[in-house]
Amino acid sequence: MKLSYIVTNPNYETIKQVIKEEFKISDRLLLKLKANQKIYRNSQVACVNQTIIKEDMIEVLLDIEEDNSNIISTKMDLSILYEDDGLLILNKPPFLPIHPSRMHYEDSLSNGVKYYFEQIGLKKKIRPINRLDKDTSGIVLFAKNEYIQENMVQQMKNHCFKKEYIAIVEGILEKKTSTIHLPIARKLGSIIERAVCFDGHGEEAITHYEVLKEISNTQSVVKVLLQTGRTHQIRVHFSYMGHPIIGDTLYGNESVYIKRQALHAYKVSFFHPITKQTLTIVCPLPSDMQKLIL
Repeated sequence: MKLSYIVTNPNYETIKQVIKEEFKISDRLLLKLKANQKIYRNSQVACVNQTIIKEDMIEVLLDIEEDNSNIISTKMDLSILYEDDGLLILNKPPFLPIHPSRMHYEDSLSNGVKYYFEQIGLKKKIRPINRLDKDTSGIVLFAKNEYIQENMVQQMKNHCFKKEYIAIVEGILEKKTSTIHLPIARKLGSIIERAVCFDGHGEEAITHYEVLKEISNTQSVVKVLLQTGRTHQIRVHFSYMGHPIIGDTLYGNESVYIKRQALHAYKVSFFHPITKQTLTIVCPLPSDMQKLIL
């Protein structure tokens, strides 16, 4: 993957200015690019302090090979929603963790991505951008290089990365469109569980929702837009409101109709790091949630 810029801005005097202002490359990545001689001016390896003139072509190659031996390669079927030189966007099925762990050392989504990278000849670290709980289904993004990762993380910090979910919750919500603005912290005495917290130690958490459908006066299908991204945020907020997600055994109740929490990451929207155009990805509901709605 390559970044390119033809100098038109008369205020740019050095290559470094182009790299910092046009490409928004971090100091950390810049050091790696310099060490690997991946910065070019008019097709020649260049130093960042070199002066430039109008019409110079400044290029940065992001093809530095990386060691990814910390993750075992496991063949698995990946449902690819979108792919280009910088991004791999997948539909994660339920019951599959994103990251390897002691209990899922070889059977996480990252293991499958490592295998896929090997098949396409990409020697890069495995960089998931967003997080989903093991039993939550839907869209997961992987960056194919450090530059894309940095850009996407910055978009998240600036709230340019929009994440929408579909959830099926218990009961009928009084307000059909509303915002839940309640702080969340780790529950005292628990490693995993989170809770709404009012003692000043919770992190700000904002969840917007809209009821899409009511089912037999006992369940509601809601569209959820996250403004913040706290661990278990949707699950904690709706449980606190008295409407836990169907099948959520950690914050609600077991269900005879579904074997996991009925939560699906169905839509993301962000600025593509290279084209700067808005990219929107939509992922259909999995069959277990469709059966609940129909």
